[in-house]
Amino acid sequence: MRTVSKLSLSLLSLPFFFLSFICSHEPILAADETTNKDISWWCNTTPNPDACNHYMAQFNPKSKEEFRTMAIQAAMERALYAQNRAKKVGFNSKISKTKKIVYKECNHLIHNTILELNNTLQIIQTNPTLADFHVQTWLSTALTNIDICHSSYHELNLAKLSSPILSANVSELISNSLAANAALSGNSSTTSYSDYHVNNDGFPGWVRAGDRKLLQNLGLARKPNVVVAQDGSGQFTSIQEGINHAISERVGSARVVVYVKKGVYAENILISRTMDNVMLVGDGVRYTVIVGNQSSAAGFTTYSTATVAVDGAGFIARGITFRNTAGPEGGQAVALRSASDLSVFYACSFEGYQDTLFAQAQRQFYKSCYIYGTVDFIFGNAAVVFQNCAIYVRKPMSGQANSVTAQGRGDPFQNTGISIQNCRIMAAPDLKPVVGSFKTYLGRPWQPYSRTVVMKSYIDDLVAPEGWSTWDGSDSALSTLYYGEYQNFGPAASTANRVNWTGYHAAMSPREASQFTVSKLITGRAWLPATGVPFAAGL
Repeated sequence: MRTVSKLSLSLLSLPFFFLSFICSHEPILAADETTNKDISWWCNTTPNPDACNHYMAQFNPKSKEEFRTMAIQAAMERALYAQNRAKKVGFNSKISKTKKIVYKECNHLIHNTILELNNTLQIIQTNPTLADFHVQTWLSTALTNIDICHSSYHELNLAKLSSPILSANVSELISNSLAANAALSGNSSTTSYSDYHVNNDGFPGWVRAGDRKLLQNLGLARKPNVVVAQDGSGQFTSIQEGINHAISERVGSARVVVYVKKGVYAENILISRTMDNVMLVGDGVRYTVIVGNQSSAAGFTTYSTATVAVDGAGFIARGITFRNTAGPEGGQAVALRSASDLSVFYACSFEGYQDTLFAQAQRQFYKSCYIYGTVDFIFGNAAVVFQNCAIYVRKPMSGQANSVTAQGRGDPFQNTGISIQNCRIMAAPDLKPVVGSFKTYLGRPWQPYSRTVVMKSYIDDLVAPEGWSTWDGSDSALSTLYYGEYQNFGPAASTANRVNWTGYHAAMSPREASQFTVSKLITGRAWLPATGVPFAAGL
């Protein structure tokens, strides 16, 4: 039997809310709504009953609500335990540089997982009305973080290395929490946010009025907090320094606007979990460019190659190019990695080859953007919608095939997926002359429950008739994935010769397609307005 007192951690290391919860827990339902089922009965309703029974033997839930909360609590306990053990291993001066890279990365990911779990416990107890909106997303993100840690070990050939984070059953317990919450919400994949925020100007409900003005206005709607300029006309010449200063000077969690004047900025930028509500405004994709060149070929994990990495919630970018110049020979080389919840990228460009845009986790929206790449160049496990974007497929290395997407949903209860709506999928200039020499697919399943749809989009003749590809020849995900197409057009839009997988939906119904709109998949109410193109709020 496992209890908090038996964990190898100090109470001082626990988040404040988690401490208050385990010290004083009140039943969620009235007595006449309780049940006398023992913990074994509850655990048998989860995907991982053995882990549940082992780590939750001390719990005695009386309702579905209590079981969900206790399942999350158990996941939190093991995550804290894993974090403490991992820190001790990471401080070992004898381990190699490669191992230190992965330990540092995984420590960062487990820290963010703990924050997600703590926020989940807090909102369940303090604001149950909003819990339906947030909980499945935050639990999905917590699990994705652990999966990325696992992938990093494999990328650097450290799969046999014992990892406290991977051996602490955190994934199994979060997966159980996802299933328990899905049983309560009655919907494992989508929850509408329209009951909480309603906007009539075409922006999702989380985009506040002031931010909408900033997005719509060609100039700055108000004086920025910080100006970054390479020519010395601003307060800083480094974007990272400008962001750090803006955050240090702000009061509370108010939006900070960092104006980045035209120029090519060669720097790797991190907008951390504590840097919420940051907005970067550039002079346009041709003029304000952020450049990096880290790649897997240079010894980095995919996660750590990002030119710009965003973890802080509520991030907004407008008029900026994010670029990784490692080239096709660099392998995985990310231009942008985002785990920013409720974020918007408007009129931006993302340029790279393999793994250009890492939509890692949380709810994200991309509007009127340009995206360039080759292999899996839109990937990750966010709930993400791309609208009115131009997606350009570049010339890959000899022997490679292009794949526009590689969605990473690893659990059937994660409310994640990639939705491409009213976009254009075309060959980039370097691919056009040799387009017949390379296969291009709409996507392939990075994880077993991969979920991607393409709707009302133009598909040029570069896409192969079969449309979709397996992951390195494996057929293990073909019945569990969800790939769909809805009212696409263009030379390669015909579904007559598409794959015949169980999980592929050649002709989605309006009802099915509606689950991947802004209002459903990323819990916004409406579409963002299309620039110069009439666009209805629904399908």
